[in-house]
Amino acid sequence: MKKKIAAVSMCRNDSFFLERWISYYGKILGYKNLYLFIDGIDQKLPLRADKINCFQISHIKLNRLKADRYRAKRISDFAKELHKRYDVVLATDIDEFLVLDPNTGLKLKEYLSKNFISSSLSALGIDVAQHPTFEKSIDKKKPFLSQRKYAFVSDRYTKPIISLKPLNWGSGFHRVKGKDFTIDPNLFLFHFGLADIQILQNKFKNNELISLGWNNHFKRRYKLYEKIKNQIPVEAEQLFQKAREYFKKNRKLIAWNKPSSLKMPSLIKIPKRFKGLV
Repeated sequence: MKKKIAAVSMCRNDSFFLERWISYYGKILGYKNLYLFIDGIDQKLPLRADKINCFQISHIKLNRLKADRYRAKRISDFAKELHKRYDVVLATDIDEFLVLDPNTGLKLKEYLSKNFISSSLSALGIDVAQHPTFEKSIDKKKPFLSQRKYAFVSDRYTKPIISLKPLNWGSGFHRVKGKDFTIDPNLFLFHFGLADIQILQNKFKNNELISLGWNNHFKRRYKLYEKIKNQIPVEAEQLFQKAREYFKKNRKLIAWNKPSSLKMPSLIKIPKRFKGLV
């Protein structure tokens, strides 16, 4: 029997990924099972706001760290309510897309309907980025993964975004408070925050974000574009297995329930079987 599955997110000043998030999860889970918080009454509603559960809330101006904590707590509390009606709740950023390995031969909803022992699941983080030399700007009308070939296998995006029981997420959904994580062998979380250089460059010009402490974060992220130009991709399948094992065994010193950064080259070419899935 298929379980009831919901997806929830929150966004502000983001039209690039918003419609893709609704389309992607809506087709998989059903639009009526999507819950989206629009952060600010000054924001435009998405085109399909009436097809999903869309809530426009007042924006609270907070610095980067406090805003992440606020968002995680608000969605954690909301997800607990959803768990009264749903078996599984996905909590993602608006530029994150949960993908099941096509090699399983299953659909994502079917796979998540299996019986799992843990209270949450983490998908292996795949941080997709535009190659500055070989790839053009993304065409929003076409699948993202048909236009991008390169990504970093990332501890930061190996996140416990799948809740199987009520829980409390930490900032950015990077951990579950008081609980360990379980990395699923067949799930991937594709993060597209670096998928178009122009998007990140525009954020450097966003006075609101800069005033709230995002500048250094953007600078760190921007450095990954240089890594793509200077590194040779490693074999993806082998790294997937090694990374899962490494993340399971190695934890951050300041957070025992977060995977540590990889101590090995992490740039890959995305396997062809994922082309067109997002």
